[in-house]
Amino acid sequence: MFLTRVLDALRSGGDEVLFVQDGVETGYAQAFDLVRRMYAGLPEGGVVAIDAGNRPETVLLQIAAQLRGSTVLLVAASASSPDRLAAVEAAGVTTLVTERPSDWPAIDARVIMFDELTDRDGTDPAGLPGSVTVVFPTGGTTGTPKLIRHSGIYDGMAHIFAPDPAGPGRTLLIAPMTHMTGNATVLGAILRRESVVLLRGFDAGTVLDAIAEHRITTLSLTPARLAEVLDHPAMSSSDVGSVRQLSLGAAPLPPRRLAQALEVFGPVVGQGYGLTEAPMIASISAAELDGRPERLESVGRIVPGMEARIDDGEILVRGLSMMVGYHGSAPIGDGWLRTGDLGRFDDEGYLYLLDRANDVIITGEHGTKVYSTVVENALARHPLIRAVAVFGVPGDGGEGERVHAVVVATGALSAEEVRAQAREFFGREHFVPSDVDFADALPLTAIGKVDKRALREPFWAGHRRHIA
Repeated sequence: MFLTRVLDALRSGGDEVLFVQDGVETGYAQAFDLVRRMYAGLPEGGVVAIDAGNRPETVLLQIAAQLRGSTVLLVAASASSPDRLAAVEAAGVTTLVTERPSDWPAIDARVIMFDELTDRDGTDPAGLPGSVTVVFPTGGTTGTPKLIRHSGIYDGMAHIFAPDPAGPGRTLLIAPMTHMTGNATVLGAILRRESVVLLRGFDAGTVLDAIAEHRITTLSLTPARLAEVLDHPAMSSSDVGSVRQLSLGAAPLPPRRLAQALEVFGPVVGQGYGLTEAPMIASISAAELDGRPERLESVGRIVPGMEARIDDGEILVRGLSMMVGYHGSAPIGDGWLRTGDLGRFDDEGYLYLLDRANDVIITGEHGTKVYSTVVENALARHPLIRAVAVFGVPGDGGEGERVHAVVVATGALSAEEVRAQAREFFGREHFVPSDVDFADALPLTAIGKVDKRALREPFWAGHRRHIA
């Protein structure tokens, strides 16, 4: 169903614009030709890893590999350097297509660049496989990462995404195509026969310029990015009247920011709640917020096809948008997934997030999961660090979360040296502690564990929930 509809869109779109990037337009017919070229250069089956930024070839390669019956591993743009290598090894990658071959000097796979696939004659797909499988690595782990396998959700997209009766829209893609949000966004636009304006990275002013220039109808933002857009000096003079849908996700949005977004963009703002394992769990629309200010703190009601319940404070989910399972493990089937988030339902079925059951920090421009123990282990490699505790603290104004470290050192050590240790190990800035405190000792619980609750509490005092 999914590949049939994608191919129908690419074949029938003709000269209609599919992608716009840096002033260059790529039509649907051109995109289909690129798919045929890459299809011709790929082997049947195996596992194809894609390590690339936002460019037309990234998603078109995914489609070509799926037509070959290959499993596709999307290497997350926000993953640390050790995690990227671990994911490729754990998935059993046979072919890796990348923009940066030097990042992959010694892996047991064929490493090629996009030009090696696009600079050839194309071939029409011989047939369609019965299903597609895409693997997304979990964020913030080390060693052997969890690899999340998705299949049915792509057929679900084929049922959900249809042409807009109001006419073809224009989607602004900010999130990486190799993350679930960006991947679903660009594929959804293709299934709707719309245009996609691609940004290589995030800049609030560039986003506002793109909305006005291209008359953007649809975009998604994380809370941190929304805050930058709303606070940008050009916001008040920018024309955002073309926007029909602004989706917010990755972390809970501060109520005042949601109210501000509704005031600026109008009744087109909605918020969603999901995980990479289950991308669509709950949602809330602007209409549901009208006249109900208390719902500004809610992530919405459970979407059709999904179920959720609370067990000892933690949210458990199951249903249609679930992953197939973790790579190498049995399929999850009809089983319940523990989300790691603590929450409550009100009498009308609206879900409110309160805290996290696990020691996880949601941070960075992509809303990436950073496991505090992983950062602790990386910092503890420094010869002068005797003990360290890492935890999340609220960002400025209570918006977003920052990585905070408390260090016990055996000698003279600066905060910047601590940050440099994390930066060198992970190769990604969102793992680097924003703040570093030094202490003579870390507080312990009665059973001798580091008492992170005691360390976190002063930072979260006065906040209604311990999640941002």
